[in-house]
Amino acid sequence: MNPDPAKLSLGNFLVGEGLDPLQAPAMFTKWMEAGAWAVELYEPEMLATADARTTITYDGKPQSVINFCSYNYLGLANHPEVIAAAHDALTTHGLGACGSPMLSGMTDLHRELERKMAKFLGREDAMLFNSGFGGALGTISGLLRKSDVAVLDNRSHLSLRDGATLSRCRAEKFEHNDPASLAVSLGRNMGKRQLVVIEGIYSMDGDFGNLEKLITVAEEHGASVFIDEAHSTLACGEHGRGAAEKFGVEDRVRLTYGTFSKAFGALGGFVAGSKETLRYLRFYAHPYVYSCALPPVVVAGILQALEIGQSQPELRTKLWENADYFHRQLRGLGIDTGNSTTYVMPLVIGDRERMYRLGHELRARGLWVAPVDYPAVPNDRICFRACVTALHTRADLDEALNILEDTLVPNLIAQNA
Repeated sequence: MNPDPAKLSLGNFLVGEGLDPLQAPAMFTKWMEAGAWAVELYEPEMLATADARTTITYDGKPQSVINFCSYNYLGLANHPEVIAAAHDALTTHGLGACGSPMLSGMTDLHRELERKMAKFLGREDAMLFNSGFGGALGTISGLLRKSDVAVLDNRSHLSLRDGATLSRCRAEKFEHNDPASLAVSLGRNMGKRQLVVIEGIYSMDGDFGNLEKLITVAEEHGASVFIDEAHSTLACGEHGRGAAEKFGVEDRVRLTYGTFSKAFGALGGFVAGSKETLRYLRFYAHPYVYSCALPPVVVAGILQALEIGQSQPELRTKLWENADYFHRQLRGLGIDTGNSTTYVMPLVIGDRERMYRLGHELRARGLWVAPVDYPAVPNDRICFRACVTALHTRADLDEALNILEDTLVPNLIAQNA
């Protein structure tokens, strides 16, 4: 008997059907057809810049929306000085790097960004990746070997988990942000090289990593620590160096990873640490060795974004003021934001069909939030994700709150009645 497509999720289609590996599973195709109304919320075309208010396609026509989907936390993707720097580099260096950084893709702009990122983060050296996902995967898989152990928070980003898989090391998981659970996981593999993998801000939950306590447990077990600061670099900490700076643990972490696709407003990733470690990693991180380098035009924009992020701390201040205000108002409305204390906020719905139905209503009303389904989050935590930025005005936030009050709140009341 065929299962009801409405009760399936992406987790049900990981095993192929039939003899042709290039043929999508028939049940997946039926599931997509049955849920076409929900799939319409994905891959909307953005018709303008990733500002606090932008225009996307919805129902076949342009729709003005308040943008809570983009990671443009400090507004640097559209900053005039960033655009000007990128324009100048386009004239001097052309569009693409046209080669791996190991062979022909490295430019003077890449070297300058490496030096400035290392100095910014207080490290000896830094290296750049053309992808945030690929950089995290490449760093983990480039450093770990089959006899090693990766100990990951069970909310770790897929790029980190895939990196451990690619390295063929043993992968252990511990309960989210739980030092006692971490101690148990580390205790199972004493005598082996172990790397504890945690994040500064978790991308779906919007909470900080429990850095101080988790690092203490790792130190007690002789394990090394890797922090993914993708959502926290430039947007968090007094000087923008991330969650490790905010919680005073920078000196206890030898290697820091981050991306340029969030607060920097561009794309790509970086890892910063000792020259010796990074010299080794340059030859063993496959996404670095075998991928084209970041386009120089992008690198020039990132350099300017780094300068602005360091010289204008008021952008971080505004970001956190907006996040704190939005959090307070959401709590007042009774909307569940989980354990989030940052500018990344889940708006928990807990039911797939209800979430997609509300998603259409919100988008039609002009509010753009991201639908997040299982397996990205647990089934009972299916949600919208809202990203607050420094560009949002109080009027933007209040209008969004009014829309949420009109749509989500009555639904939550009916659900709990």
